[in-house]
Amino acid sequence: MSDASHGPLQSYVDKWLAVQPQQRVALVFVDPARHAGHIALAALEQELLGAAYGIREPQVAAVKLHWWADELAGATQSGGRHPLTQVLFDDERARAVPAELWLAPVHAAIAQLEEGTAADFPAQLAAAEPLHGALAALETAWWFGVDADPRRARRVAVLAHLGHALRRLQDDAERDRLPLPMARLARFGLSRDTLRSAGQARDQALRAQLGDLAAGWREAMALPGPLGVFRALEARESIRLARRAAGADDPLATLQRGLSGNGFGLTLAAWGAARRWRAAAE
Repeated sequence: MSDASHGPLQSYVDKWLAVQPQQRVALVFVDPARHAGHIALAALEQELLGAAYGIREPQVAAVKLHWWADELAGATQSGGRHPLTQVLFDDERARAVPAELWLAPVHAAIAQLEEGTAADFPAQLAAAEPLHGALAALETAWWFGVDADPRRARRVAVLAHLGHALRRLQDDAERDRLPLPMARLARFGLSRDTLRSAGQARDQALRAQLGDLAAGWREAMALPGPLGVFRALEARESIRLARRAAGADDPLATLQRGLSGNGFGLTLAAWGAARRWRAAAE
């Protein structure tokens, strides 16, 4: 990946950047030529999440995830077949990460494929923890070593996922797992059909969900443990977007519009995250 703009790897990096465009700023501080594995790991996480949430048929998703389980299980010996795996296991730190950390996200993704809508917000947190917490634990070990504390990264990953899921509220209204918990739907008298249409009840439910997310973010950022550069930027932008949407006349439109993805503040945040990463990793 010394030339990140060419080759089969770039298509996977582009998919990651399409979901998290702010990370283009981070690449200024996480040089692809020097830290190819860091970028490949982020792209791998996006591949797993795409299979877990982006494929409508659970059986098809399971086939893809089982392929990844086999690929990661054998990569230590084979070096991998997939472009992302090859980059990752060309880095000596891949072999320092225990095998169970590589496999835990895939197993968790398979286990949650047919889960339904959570009962309430705490249940949403608990349901998202196995997959997103496992991804965060893997990346914490990669960025900072196997002894690093993943607690903050795990909770940040869960909250970022729940915030991102809200942006797909209309698209996912017919799926078994809805972005709003059952208790919130009942409180505001919402059904799957009414989730597709703008209205006061939907706006109120979204603001209530964003309020729980805001409280969750305050607790998460007080937890111990480091954040990799990409995870730190994701947290910053998720917090900012949730705050903006909560105060907007149309919270869903604000969530879907997102943030500008550039500017001095984002660059400064990326620089600070990279500085903390280097200090913690030394």
